[in-house]
Amino acid sequence: MEYMAEFKFLQNPITKKWVILAPRRAKRPDVAKGAEPVCPFCLGREKEGKEVYRVGGRPGDSKWLIRVIPNKFPFAPIHEIVIHSSDHHKNFDQLSLRENELIIRTYRQRFLTHQKKGEVIIFHNRGEGGGESLPHPHTQIAVIPRTVKMDIPRLSPMADSNSAPHPISLSANFKELNGLHSKHLAHKSTFQTPHFYLFCPITSQWPDEVWVAPKKRGRSFGEITDLEISDFAYTLSRLIQIFDVRHGHEFPYNFYIYPGGDWYLRLIPRLKVLGGFELTSGIYVNTQDPDKTMSFIKEHFGRPNWQKILKKHRAEYERRV
Repeated sequence: MEYMAEFKFLQNPITKKWVILAPRRAKRPDVAKGAEPVCPFCLGREKEGKEVYRVGGRPGDSKWLIRVIPNKFPFAPIHEIVIHSSDHHKNFDQLSLRENELIIRTYRQRFLTHQKKGEVIIFHNRGEGGGESLPHPHTQIAVIPRTVKMDIPRLSPMADSNSAPHPISLSANFKELNGLHSKHLAHKSTFQTPHFYLFCPITSQWPDEVWVAPKKRGRSFGEITDLEISDFAYTLSRLIQIFDVRHGHEFPYNFYIYPGGDWYLRLIPRLKVLGGFELTSGIYVNTQDPDKTMSFIKEHFGRPNWQKILKKHRAEYERRV
């Protein structure tokens, strides 16, 4: 499958797994390493290139709050950049609740714009360890053809509306899951906001990995309500704030929003480096007890004790296996 010379979708005929060949992305600028002297996302660059969506101001002016532009180095037929704000440094943890709400609303708008064109993947890379090449805070949105099958974990449909769901494989057999749900996959503890469950699956692959799932199940991200957006924006901001103190300022992380029905967000701190065993076997070695992560969230989500986090709750798990 080929869309342009910039990238190709290639499938291994034996394993049926997909890769994207995109050699042009190796030429991306890296402001952090001095590859480009002026940030392309800052004020003053509005008339350079195409703009597909914005919040605030008029096309071409500098009075914008959020801009969406095409990715100059795409790996998908539709590949966009959501620039969080005109501030080169502020991200979710430092922006106001209103600003974070606008970012999530923009996610929803772009999801609804593209949902019939393919699988809409919303993902955020932060820090060099999280795959970031430009430090000005931004999110990427890639629309992947539905002919390309992605094995992204989904939420178990077995959970009732009064408990947090569990992540399962795309190929999971629901009949087999029915008897295993509560006994083997149950979360020992969860945290609730008015509209969301926060939980750390017992099978978490990464230290301090957190999942956020809406209490109202069975919907795509495009169906998130305005009330949920306010709750969701606060939740995401707070998680990043407390992890930023726990792991060190501007710690590397990723998050993504599940593209199908029954959406969720998965937040993954990226201070751990994958070892040879994990790359060989596909079996992750998690050096942090998920229950301890949840205990940390419960203690500091509502009213963080910043000094206690610094003195007693700094992350101590091994970075390598």
